Amino acid sequence: QVQLVESGGGLVQAGGSLRLSCAASGLTFARYAMAWFRQAPGKEREFVGGITWNGGSSTYYADSVKGRFTVSRDNAKNTVSLQMLSLKPEDTDVYYCAASPAMVAPDRAAAYVYWGQGTQVTVSS
Repeated sequence: QVQLVESGGGLVQAGGSLRLSCAASGLTFARYAMAWFRQAPGKEREFVGGITWNGGSSTYYADSVKGRFTVSRDNAKNTVSLQMLSLKPEDTDVYYCAASPAMVAPDRAAAYVYWGQGTQVTVSS
């Protein structure tokens, strides 16, 4: 049974930072591209950033988070992380990690087959 479990969410002031982690089990982690999405109530799930499979040498980001967020993975520990700096109130959302059998990290939610339960990030102004 595949499980993706996010952690690290919380409440932070604008300009602050948070680091989200996602622990994966039940899959050959290195063979999946990993990504982070976020979703606000009543809105579609939005791509935040992703990292390619295996060595994870390429990363991709939404324009709204470029230069502030960094995705990384540790294939030995089956984890993927999202380091978030210079947080803004508009970054407030539920954040999900997701796994795709694609080599790259697509920005379409439909390309991902496994999802975590989400972790809330709230940025106060």
